[in-house]
Amino acid sequence: MFDVFDLSRVLNRSITQLCKADHQDDPQAIAQWTANKDPATIRDWITSGSQIWLAEHAGKVAAVGGVRGEEITLLYIDPDHTGLGIGAVMLKRLEQELLDSGCSKGYLQATRTAQGFYLRYGWKATGQCCERKDLSCFAMRKSLHPAD
Repeated sequence: MFDVFDLSRVLNRSITQLCKADHQDDPQAIAQWTANKDPATIRDWITSGSQIWLAEHAGKVAAVGGVRGEEITLLYIDPDHTGLGIGAVMLKRLEQELLDSGCSKGYLQATRTAQGFYLRYGWKATGQCCERKDLSCFAMRKSLHPAD
């Protein structure tokens, strides 16, 4: 079993340090975004059926990914581990998990910071996210079956 405190740390560091294009260093926006990234909430995600994945590098948690149903719900990289390809490996793992569970398409809600990353890996923007009504949230989807 992994440590929910390490996962919480990665989520919060990634949001705070890497997602400045989204929160503009606004303390209130950061607090709102990280409010549900505490260890107790992460434990609840796991017990409620979300699948949480982590990647380690040099003995430390470097990335956190999550899947629920047809959706990738989390993909965050620790700032000390960017540029190493860990995000790409985690994305591939999450896509494979969706495929293995019978999904033909995957869905996610990307931040402004991450949208370019997903586009590079074949994800398509479908419009603004309606659920959060957040201008920096972009709905995306991808066919998980390569074209013949």
